[in-house]
Formats: sequence, structure tokens, C-alpha cells
Amino acid sequence: MTTDRDATISTVLVANRGEIARRVFATCRRMGLGTVAVYSDADAQAPHVGDADAAVRLPGNTPAETYLRGELIIEAALSAGADAVHPGYGFLSENAEFARAVLDAGLTWIGPPVAAIEEMGSKVAAKKLMAAAGVPVLPELDPAEVAETHLPVLIKASAGGGGRGMRVVRDLAELPEQIEAARREAESAFGDPTVFCERYLETGRHIEVQVMADTHGTVWALGERECSIQRRHQKVVEEAPSPLVERIDAARNSATAPGIDSSAEHRTDGVGFPGASGGDRPGMRDRLFEAARLAASAIGYTGAGTVEFLADEAGEFYFLEMNTRLQVEHPVTECTTGVDLVRLQLAVAAGDPLPAEPPAMRGHSIEVRLYAEDPAHDWQPQSGTVHRIDIPQVAAEFEPLTRTGIRLDTGVLDGSVVGVHYDPMLAKVIAFAETRTEAARLLASALQRAHVHGLVTNRDLLVRVLRHPAFLAGDTDTAFFATHGLDTLAAPLAEPADERLSVVAAALADAAANRASARTGGGFPSGWRNLPSQPQRKSYDSRRTGIHDIDYRYVRGRVTVDGHDGLEVVSAGPDRVVLSVPGARGPVRRTFDIARYGDLVCVDSPLGPVSVRRLPRFSDPADQFATGSLLAPMPGTVIRLGAAVGDRVSAGQPVLWLEAMKMEHTIAAPATGVLSALNVEVGRQVELGVVLAVVDPDDAIDEK
Repeated sequence: MTTDRDATISTVLVANRGEIARRVFATCRRMGLGTVAVYSDADAQAPHVGDADAAVRLPGNTPAETYLRGELIIEAALSAGADAVHPGYGFLSENAEFARAVLDAGLTWIGPPVAAIEEMGSKVAAKKLMAAAGVPVLPELDPAEVAETHLPVLIKASAGGGGRGMRVVRDLAELPEQIEAARREAESAFGDPTVFCERYLETGRHIEVQVMADTHGTVWALGERECSIQRRHQKVVEEAPSPLVERIDAARNSATAPGIDSSAEHRTDGVGFPGASGGDRPGMRDRLFEAARLAASAIGYTGAGTVEFLADEAGEFYFLEMNTRLQVEHPVTECTTGVDLVRLQLAVAAGDPLPAEPPAMRGHSIEVRLYAEDPAHDWQPQSGTVHRIDIPQVAAEFEPLTRTGIRLDTGVLDGSVVGVHYDPMLAKVIAFAETRTEAARLLASALQRAHVHGLVTNRDLLVRVLRHPAFLAGDTDTAFFATHGLDTLAAPLAEPADERLSVVAAALADAAANRASARTGGGFPSGWRNLPSQPQRKSYDSRRTGIHDIDYRYVRGRVTVDGHDGLEVVSAGPDRVVLSVPGARGPVRRTFDIARYGDLVCVDSPLGPVSVRRLPRFSDPADQFATGSLLAPMPGTVIRLGAAVGDRVSAGQPVLWLEAMKMEHTIAAPATGVLSALNVEVGRQVELGVVLAVVDPDDAIDEK
């Protein structure tokens, strides 16, 4: 890189929060640059605030009050002495008006030209532009003209991504309602309710190409990524290189080897590349890279961007959109190329040229997004305190890996609070290794052995995906969860018998903790008597298996647990319990680590993580809820009502809708009956666990 710069950058404000703000700050520190954070009231204690040299408050909590207020962010940059703004991803990162305002304020914009953002900002206009440039596209459908023959269709927000404002419609009668829901989400997330439709490919492959372009005419295609495993049209597992591209190109190379007839009848013409056919047709990777470079060149692009395609199993692909920003999944490209993409963004913004050729790809990298959500219950987002997050074998944070290992990019630390206003992603955990199989194995192991306490997460689902035979074979289309069964993939790693054993360990650890804290008689076992007596009991509630009553007793200096013949307690302390359990060929020792946070007890072991709630010896009748109560599964805002008091409702019928973490969530009737109580109105904020409504089930009414 040269030192002949168009702009001098000394201090960077990141117009974002959480993990991406910390990621940019990390590179700035390595480059000796100053940093400025902005934060909402809800983020006042967030880790990204402490990472920066200076921080400026944005009054309020919601994105509309804070991170979407471009004028406040520019004021913050000027008041804190920043001379450049990095938008991160999400919020205003693809907002052309914000980029223009940054430049008008005399600040350096660490992103593409305003014109390029505008041209790609409308997905409708972008598709027409790409088609004219020779990039293959799927035709856009006007929502008002969608017919039965077009189904299924995908509704998409024109101004955004990340799964917001997206709906799959398979029944024409549902189209108007789904379009309105998509418009509301798009307006909430991006400030623009415009949506459009396109044909939906049930089992497509999501392939994207990282591009990097400078102001001197060099355009890199810096490797491809595959991001096909998604939930609610939002990526969950991402990797580089793409298994599909690897397979297609390997088959092509095999078919064109000496002695093989490459003019087979199965050959197809190159989509978007006139004149290419047969043995002259480039491989899939070459065609992807050429299409991505065409897309970037067509709009005079500079900086980091991603061109996204939908591909089929034959290797044909179609332009989806261009993200004019850094992507969430950029670490897998960094690990397989060795480059720091944020450093390149800063260099390009300062006017430095790129080398003529990009670095070659090496090895394989897989990233998973660790979310505070419950996949087994319609992906319900969770909120609350992250008591502990500890990922083992972390070799690097926020920077490319140069050898086999685990990278961690996270926006939370021990004690961080996940609120209801923002995305519930806790961390991105990334593995890099020489082969895809090794990377998957390493990542699954690190996730299983991680200590993640306080919130329900998708960790067990991620481990099962990484170990699934179809994933390991590279069969990872967008219907992965539907094909292989979400119920199976979302099942806890600990089998029911192993969970029971973990709860036994929790009970013994709690008993040890009670003894250790006793003011008198601490040297005696819990419940000790000098004559035989009834066993001691500790009870726990599991979300998965219900109530566990653990009965244990001390007999002649030994601890025995009722119902567990052959189990021996090797040691039992407040934080660690070692048990000897019967095995197929003899006893096997198992070690359990136990942590407590109020009544929450977390048990970690190689058998799988288990979290349970300690139950009091005597329950309070006031804690009981009436049959048919609809409890708030998360904090949120009531945005719609689907029934009124006195209405008959059917099991599964929507009663109301909550908005939380920028998504709509349906609260449905638990049984068929009469809605006897409705405790909320539109616009009301509700907390986790409150009774929203009550449905008197028909069978209960009959009994009365």
C-alpha cells in the first residue's frame, strides 16, 4: 500500500453497536487509530462502549430513537473529534442519505460511493441494472400481479436484508396478509415499507462472493462463501469455500481430464456469459467471480461489498442482491485468505490502491451464529442476563486465524444483558482448519464444551448441524431444517438419562454448597442424623423433561442416590461433582461442573449442557396460573390483536402479535375455547412471563 492518500484517517466512529463495533475497534487499535462509540441508553454498559477511546450517548432505547438517527451520529462524530465513520452492518450501513450526510459534514465515509449505495439500495432497481450488465437474475414479480402459477413466492423488503420483511407464500389467499406483515417489518427495520416478490426456489443454495475494489480501478473477487443453512431467511451457518462450488468444479475438472469427452449432452450454456459452452465454459467459481466483478464494475463500486446469488444443484446461479457493506460472515473469508477486510476498508477509504491480484484461498473456515433464541419453540428470541460465556480453545478474537483454531467475535461478556430492542446474536464462533471435516469437528467440539449460562440458545442445534451426515457431505441447501427435521436438530445434546445424571450432580453440589455455607454443623452431611432416616430431597424443573425429584442419603459415610443403583459419588463439592456410573464393561467416571445464579443451576459436562431451575421446598399458590393462560414468551410490544373477550377461538389461532428484536411473533390460543380475558392493548409493552390472555378450554367449561 502507498502512503499517497486522498484522505487522512486518525479517529474512526463506528455507527453501530455490539459485535461489529468491537470488530472494527479491534482493527483500529492494531492500526494505531483512535475510536469513538455511540450507544443507546439500553447499551450504556455494553462492551463496545468500553472498547472505544470515547463514547457518545444517543438518548433513547429503540433503533428509531438511536442508531437510525443519522444526524445524531454525525453530531457525535464531530463532537468527539472523529474524522471518519464506519457504518458496520445493519442500521444505516446501506443508507445513501446517511452516507451523503457524512461526506457533507467533512467526514470520511468508510464505504462505497453514495451513487453505488443508491443503485443497489432498491432490490427492484438493482435487478434491472444487473440484468443489463449481463449478470443472471430471477425476474421480479409485482405483488399485485402474483398468480397461482407463480407460487411459491418470496416476499422481500426492497431496502434491507437480514431476514426482515421476508415471507414465503404458498397459498394465494395468504398473500395480502403476508405482504402487510412484511411491510410492517420492513418499515420498522429499515424505515422503508417497499416490498416485492420473486419466484421461491425451495431447495436453492445461497452463494455469495466477497468483492473489494479501490479507487484506482482494481476489483477483487476475494473468494466465495456458502450460507445456505438459514432460519427465517437469516443465515445461521456460513463457510468458505462453498461445498457446492467445490463439488461442481471438481466434477468439471474430472470430466475434462484427458480421455474424457467434454462435449457430453448434459452440458449447458453459461448463464449471463454469451458464447460460453461445452469445454470452453469456465468453472462455477470462475463464473461467480466474473459475475461479481461485473456487478461491482457496473456501478463504479469501491470498498468492501458482497454479491449474493441463488444457485441450484447443477451450478446455475442468479443474482439476489448486492450488500454495499461488510457482511456478518466476513470472518470466514478473512480466515481463508489471511486478509483483514476492515483494514482494507480503511485503506481504500484513505485512497490506497489494492495489489493487482487478491491472495489465494487456503484451507476451510466455518462460522456459526450463536443466538439467544429457542429453536424448538418457533425460534423465540430470549432476553435477560448472560451470566457466563466461555468458548474453549479460542486462538484469536476479531482477527484472521493463521493456523488451525477457533476465532471468537462477540458483542457480549459475562454479565451482559440481552435486551428486546436489538438482534439477539451473542457471538460468532469461527473455526479454521486445513479441511472442511476438521473445521466442522473442531467447531462442534468447542461449542459443546462451551459454558453459556443464563439464556436459552441455539448452541445444541448448531452442534447437531455440524455433526449431521448431510452437512458433512456438503448437502446444505436452504431447506436443511425442513428436510432433516427441526425437532430432531433442536433436541438437547444431553439425552434424557444424561440430563437426569446431570441433575443428580446439581443436587449433590447444592448439598455441598449448603454444608459449606452452614454457620454450625458444616462438617456434618446435609440432613445428618445418628439414626437411619428418610432421604433428603432436592427438586428441579427442566424445560425439557419437567420436574426432577432427587432423593439422596448418607449411609455409613457414603452418599447414595435413590433410583441410581451402581452409582458412586467419587467427590462432591459446590462447583464440581465426580460420579462413577455403570458402563457396558465397568464403571465410568464422569465430571460435572456446576454454577448457580439464583435459582438457575447450570451443569456442564461432556454429556451435554443442562440448565434447570431449583424449586423451593414449599410452593406459593400465587405462583400458579389459570389453565389456558397465554404467557408472554419474551418482552415486547403488542402490535395487533386477533380476537376480543368473549370470542370463540381455535387451538393455534392467533390471539395477538408481539414485536420483539425487530421481528413479529404470533401468540396463539393453546386450546379451543372462549377468550375469557385479554390483559393487553395495542402499543403496550409487556415483560417476560406476564399473562397476556386467558382461553377457557371447552373441556374445562364442560366440567364447570
